[in-house]
Amino acid sequence: MNQIDDFVAFIKANDGIGNKSKLSTLAIKKFNFIKDRTVFYTDSFAVRFSFSSSGSFSNTVLSLSKLQKFDHIPFLICLITEEENRIFVANSTFLVKISHSSQTLTQQNIKGSFNGSDICKTFEGIENNRDNILQLFAIHAEIGFQGNLLRLVEATTNISPTGKKFEVGEKEKLNIIKSIDRAIEFCQKPEFEILRQELDDKVEKFQNEILIASHIENVNIRGRIIEYLIAGDNEKLKSQLVIDINEEYNKLPGFKTDNTLGDYVRIFENHHTETDVKTKLVLLNSNPKAYYIDKFLEYHNKENTVFFFYFIGINAKQIFSKKLISVYQENLIGSTILLKHWAGRNYRGVTQFVGTTIQNLLEHPNNNINKEKSVDFLNRLFSL
Repeated sequence: MNQIDDFVAFIKANDGIGNKSKLSTLAIKKFNFIKDRTVFYTDSFAVRFSFSSSGSFSNTVLSLSKLQKFDHIPFLICLITEEENRIFVANSTFLVKISHSSQTLTQQNIKGSFNGSDICKTFEGIENNRDNILQLFAIHAEIGFQGNLLRLVEATTNISPTGKKFEVGEKEKLNIIKSIDRAIEFCQKPEFEILRQELDDKVEKFQNEILIASHIENVNIRGRIIEYLIAGDNEKLKSQLVIDINEEYNKLPGFKTDNTLGDYVRIFENHHTETDVKTKLVLLNSNPKAYYIDKFLEYHNKENTVFFFYFIGINAKQIFSKKLISVYQENLIGSTILLKHWAGRNYRGVTQFVGTTIQNLLEHPNNNINKEKSVDFLNRLFSL
């Protein structure tokens, strides 16, 4: 049993205790929490205890700046009521907005606090409760605090959202649906093997650096380093990147432009391919972020476009698998999570993949594409 499961079992066993001070004291003794004002934390998770005599939850919980400190681990709110101790996951992905003292909130000025009422009680069909903590955090882990900040600023201050939704009419729908046939065709062509071999060669060249980078705790930094090692264009920088890296995002080079969907662009005579590089650490339960839906639709509205994911499986000792998989692969389509809430007001949303599906594809790869299921999936995207 991991520490969060143990904590949930402890909280359930104390249903009806009805006393915030008593429950938090017992929890500190059992879990050796470190106290940071109102937050108790370990290396595995953080928790804030709160009490409600009525069962409602509208009181102020925490400042956004304090949440930022703990947002890389599950941040839990334990709401003690007379009959039950409820738990909510309150990482930044699950906040609707910031409520108090937030008029000066910007991406550069982290201000304000959130209330219990600002926490999503249901997220994309998943109940935010003590039974779904790990499932919800797996969604949040790949987005992180920086990935949520602009959305929270827009939702809180009512500023005009950036960007705009890609408009899809009947002509665009027909164009995008044709991309399914292009994917099926390309997977049977020699060019598919050429693309796969090019990516495999890059992994082989930098396998030691990739393994070193896989131990970086911050999932966003880890992913960006590995993506750059494979798809970046500065060979000298690559050799120094892992050695020099630290927790500052501005130390990382940029290489994916606003106009590209994937990390690695390869143009063949009859196909324009883009490939997004994703790593899967087998010991971690995570759902990798996949793509912005509007950017995905806009890309496939163009002629000759084909989009792939290049999954790299890493265990404690080695890179054990690397596979080039079409975005329309039937298992991938079937386990794509649509995150409409996260995107902001002017977008359709972003997608994630269920981590276990990627694990299965790394072990049992195939590029089976079911056209009917793919069309149904695209229709879901069009309707957002």
